[in-house]
This record gives sequence, C-alpha cells and structure tokens, in this order.
Amino acid sequence: MRDAEFFRRWMAAAAAAVEREAERLTELDSPIGDADHGSNLLRGFTAVVRELEAERPEQPGAVLQLAGRTLISTVGGASGPLYGTLLRRTGKELGTAAEVSDGELRAALDAGVGAVARLGGAAPGDKTMLDALLPGIGALGASYRAAGEAAEKGARATVPMQARKGRASYLGERSIGHQDPGATSSALLLGALADVADAWDAMDAMDTADGEGGA
Repeated sequence: MRDAEFFRRWMAAAAAAVEREAERLTELDSPIGDADHGSNLLRGFTAVVRELEAERPEQPGAVLQLAGRTLISTVGGASGPLYGTLLRRTGKELGTAAEVSDGELRAALDAGVGAVARLGGAAPGDKTMLDALLPGIGALGASYRAAGEAAEKGARATVPMQARKGRASYLGERSIGHQDPGATSSALLLGALADVADAWDAMDAMDTADGEGGA
C-alpha cells in the first residue's frame, strides 16, 4: 500500500528529475515551442515541494491535489493546466483514503490521463505528452519500472511525428525530427514514480526480512 509519504517522495523525485533535465527540456522546446518548458516546470515543481513541506497533507489524494493546484498557479503556458489537471484528477480519484493500492493508483492515473486528453483535445500520435503518458500508464499493470520505460520509449517515438496540437502544430512538417518536450517531461514524471516505488519496495522487503529474522 502507498501512503502520503510515498506520494510526497514521488513529487520530490519528479522535482529533482526536472531540475536535472531542465536545460535539456528547454533545448527540446526551443525549435518547436517557446523555449521555456524546462524553466517553467522547474519553477512549478520547486513550488510543489515547498507547498507539500509546508502543508504536509495526510492522504495520497490530498498530496496530488495540492501538487496539481500548485502547478496550475505557478507554471505558465499550457504545461501548468495540463500537468495540474493530471495530478488533480488523479488525486480526486484517490479520494480521502490514508493508503491506496497499486491498482487504485493505476485506475486514478488512467482517469487523470483521460482528463488531460479532454482538456487538450489531443490523441495518440499528435506529438504531445499523451504519447508518453498513455503507453506508460498502460504498462503499469506489469510494474512501475515497465511504466517508466514505456513512457521513455513513447517520448522518443515522437521524433518522427508531425505535431497536430499546441504551438508545435503551427510548424507543420517542420515539427518532424524533434522530440516533444511535453512527452519527455511526462516520461520523467513516470520515471520518478518508478524510482520511488523501487526504493519503497526494497525498504519494505528489508523490513520484512528483519522482522522474520528477529522472530
């Protein structure tokens, strides 16, 4: 089961990943966007970590809803509403439970991705964050690591696509040959989830082994 601390660690890991890759995200955004994707997300996730530390919500759903609200209020352009919607809707689906199962998280994330698709009016193959999120969430049934890897593969697969949504769509065929920055940052988000889940499960396994050894 995953409690609020798990989700706080996920947001912290996502913030660290965005900080590490901010320059690359901005470089990817430069030829097909506003050249600010990395800096915008870094500002937003830095604020998320700060707000979560200050308020310390006690339910997984509350953690994600606060994170989503913070991103909407601090991230410019389309990224704030899209990422904010993803996390807020996921958090809303999780409700007020103190702990959630992996299956409940998968279902909630699926609802969150659906909300993003409706908000942006995008579909698979449009060269957007959905091209990483959809395969990533689809692979969650196998493992968190599989989800992160599928999302990363989906992001790379946007290179030969022609953008049909967002600012990049104005470039037409000139958008071909560039990896979508939104798909790339979405892969970072799911990769951070995989890292936290791996560490969490390893810690649980150690605690279980210690308990059995002391019995």
